[in-house]
Amino acid sequence: MSEETFEQLLEGSLKQIHTGEVVEGSVIAVKPEEAIINIGYKSDGILTRNEYTNDSSVDLTEVLHVGDSIEVKVLKVNDGDGQVILSYKRLAADRGNKRIEEAFNNHEVLTAKVTEVLNGGLCVVVEEVRIFIPASLVSDVYEKDLSKYAGQEVSFVVTEYNPKRRRYIGDCKQLIVADKAEKQKELFAKIKEGDSVEGVVKNVTDFGAFIDLGGADGLLHISEMSWGRVENPKKVFKVGDKVKAMIKEINGSKIALSMKYEDANPWKEAETKYATGTVVTGKVARMTDFGAFVELEPGIDALLHVSQISKDHVEKPADVLKVGDEVTAKVVDFNAADKKISLSVKAMFAPEPSEEKAEDDNADVVSVNIEEAIANQEEE
Repeated sequence: MSEETFEQLLEGSLKQIHTGEVVEGSVIAVKPEEAIINIGYKSDGILTRNEYTNDSSVDLTEVLHVGDSIEVKVLKVNDGDGQVILSYKRLAADRGNKRIEEAFNNHEVLTAKVTEVLNGGLCVVVEEVRIFIPASLVSDVYEKDLSKYAGQEVSFVVTEYNPKRRRYIGDCKQLIVADKAEKQKELFAKIKEGDSVEGVVKNVTDFGAFIDLGGADGLLHISEMSWGRVENPKKVFKVGDKVKAMIKEINGSKIALSMKYEDANPWKEAETKYATGTVVTGKVARMTDFGAFVELEPGIDALLHVSQISKDHVEKPADVLKVGDEVTAKVVDFNAADKKISLSVKAMFAPEPSEEKAEDDNADVVSVNIEEAIANQEEE
């Protein structure tokens, strides 16, 4: 029987490894881009950063340390230079595949950090498995700019699992839709018309503001923002503002809001403040062909008809007045039911009419439905 050489005896004492085999080793040296692993074989194994993770920014010295134990997969027993090439990420991916398969079959909600933002969607990594979330499935609303998701954690479900093609698709949208539906159900169960609610301005348009009430959006129309006149909602509200409003109407899933609280209604005391014969001062708020609307206070406009602007004949209101002008006039008609007030500058100069002539002198006083006049002018 021939004697074995020392090298043969040494090699015989070392374990044998094969490509594809999973082995456990110990880190004996580590650099930012590669680590040396003792796997009990005649040659140490090389674990590069690219085979440790898909994240190219990782510094191996921050995640691996001398003496650490690690399981790795053998990619090559001999790379031509006698070195063993190892991979940690492929072993993790194998295990990750099973994890993703379980999540797919069980409709499990996963959470992961966005590692890459693409034109068509987002990429996340779960246990070294790269999952793509198409832009259309990132949110329940159109997202023009996905860059805000970079580095953020997102929750999703796996809707497509195809390991042969390495195709894994995630969906955030259905979770968001389901969550909103549940919150909407809870919201509508506890609110009713007349309630005061708080919300956050979500969007502002020319006709109003949409307020997120935490489960549903409510519309605060421009006409309901104040008892006074609001010319442009964008000058009053901006996205993110906190708003307290009253639920004016609930119609199915639609909520109409109002900030016109009754206790602040200027018309409550108007009958006393603006009784017929009272001399008042206000500013011209709007001009029409038939007269000028004078704001006596926010929420109360009075009509100064063209025939009552002056004791002299006035052809057009714009000939003598403009928006912003201050006007002092006498209240010649107050209609509480229709919320109409008529003014006259002419009456300030005219002598007090006798009872016999009162009807004739008041013939020039014109009462116009202010709301109809406003609506007609806006239509024009």
